[in-house]
Amino acid sequence: MQSHLPEPSADALAASRALQTLIANDIRHNSGWIPFSRYMELALYAPDVGYYSGGATKFGKDGDFTTAPEMTPLFGATVAQAVADLMRQSAPQIIEFGAGTGRLALDVLTELTSMGVRVHRYSIVELSGELRARQKRALRAFPQVTWLDQFPAAFSGVVLGNEVLDAMPPHLVVKTAHGWRERGLGLTDKKFVYRDRPVNPALIKQIPDAEALPDGYLTEVHPVAIGFMRSLADMLSAGYDQIGLGGAALLFDYGFPAAEYYLPDRARGTLMCHYRHRAHDDPMFLPGLQDITAHVDFSAMARAAVEGGLDVLTYTSQAAFLIDAGIGDLLLRTPPTDKSRYLPQANAVQKLTSPAEMGELFKVLVVGKHMSLPDRYAKSDRSHRL
Repeated sequence: MQSHLPEPSADALAASRALQTLIANDIRHNSGWIPFSRYMELALYAPDVGYYSGGATKFGKDGDFTTAPEMTPLFGATVAQAVADLMRQSAPQIIEFGAGTGRLALDVLTELTSMGVRVHRYSIVELSGELRARQKRALRAFPQVTWLDQFPAAFSGVVLGNEVLDAMPPHLVVKTAHGWRERGLGLTDKKFVYRDRPVNPALIKQIPDAEALPDGYLTEVHPVAIGFMRSLADMLSAGYDQIGLGGAALLFDYGFPAAEYYLPDRARGTLMCHYRHRAHDDPMFLPGLQDITAHVDFSAMARAAVEGGLDVLTYTSQAAFLIDAGIGDLLLRTPPTDKSRYLPQANAVQKLTSPAEMGELFKVLVVGKHMSLPDRYAKSDRSHRL
């Protein structure tokens, strides 16, 4: 166990050991090797014992990390401004993927209600039973909220996804003297070990100038997230075909365009783990008790959306998007003279928008079908970098 990380409880440790047994059996049933994506899928989503499907607290001060909606209601209130602009062109419906504690849904619905914007249905696609229960408690004042297990076939309205793409398991690939290989997991003396196998050439196509990268270069590619974007495009296109109204998706996450993602000096990839507000790079540490993420290749996400018939409405930094959507004006609803209320909110806004904090690392990709954003978003658009 990593000595600088806090000890888990006995129950948590037992759950992790049960998950390790499940993963080990999966490796044995697959001739001694599984791709890293399969390991991450089980570590995060295995029923009852995976990180997101188990009962441990994930979010906030008692969890492993804090997301933007947990920091301040102003994040959701600002997102609601963009949602309102888009819903005026579409149907009064919202779908949120991976809604966490329900905080973003609560703040978006509260703000839209105060604006006089009616949402007929707010659907949440949530795989975690524990998180779904928390969401139902948080959103009990909004009877239009429903829960889904999967994509609807067709949808017109607005889709929200905050830190959803980064939790979709990537494949690990490594450049060797003999070409690219896929890195997966095997077993040695009942312990997980990395093992490399021949790679499907289709995985390497996501990497620009792949053959120019140095030997030993390790990185992630994202077929699962690309598949999500294609399903999103199919859903919004079918919605338009059914009722003649478009739809749009707002995706907030940390990542880069491909030209920055696959830089030669980013030779160890972007994989990161979060345990009790401590970040480290060992995904085999206490599986089921820590989050595992990878940065998003936004070029691949945008390309999949466009190939599916959507338009890129904007790609920009989180800071620019929130400022263009009016977070400064919303902050000033609280008088600066009311220091006990204003200062915590101002500090949260600073964290969301500062280039040294979340403002630059986090990006916003907005894609849509027969939709447009107001002109105020154009000055910050970085779509040309994708």
